[in-house]
Amino acid sequence: MCGIVGYVGPRNATPIVLEGLKRLEYRGYDSAGLAIVQTNGAIEVRREVGKLAGLVELVDHEPVGGHIGIGHTRWATHGEPSRRNAHPHVCGSGQVAVVHNGIIENFLQLQ
Repeated sequence: MCGIVGYVGPRNATPIVLEGLKRLEYRGYDSAGLAIVQTNGAIEVRREVGKLAGLVELVDHEPVGGHIGIGHTRWATHGEPSRRNAHPHVCGSGQVAVVHNGIIENFLQLQ
């Protein structure tokens, strides 16, 4: 189980995504993360193991901003709660970030 939220618009995506994750936190307590597209097109990711409060604290210390963002709260049903397993996941080129619910069996081919 998980919570997924996204935002595209004229405002800073970070606080909007974090607020959406707060409303979905009951869907996952094992980890939380967000990916924000910067104005230069780069994707910045912040992930934290544990409750959403840990991600909020991380973003307070390492701010990120842009007008497009996705977020995820995770309830670990496959794989241990860890930063590696926390979402969003980013492809090798760093140009695509993904959050999902379930298991993607062919993730190696997709990378």
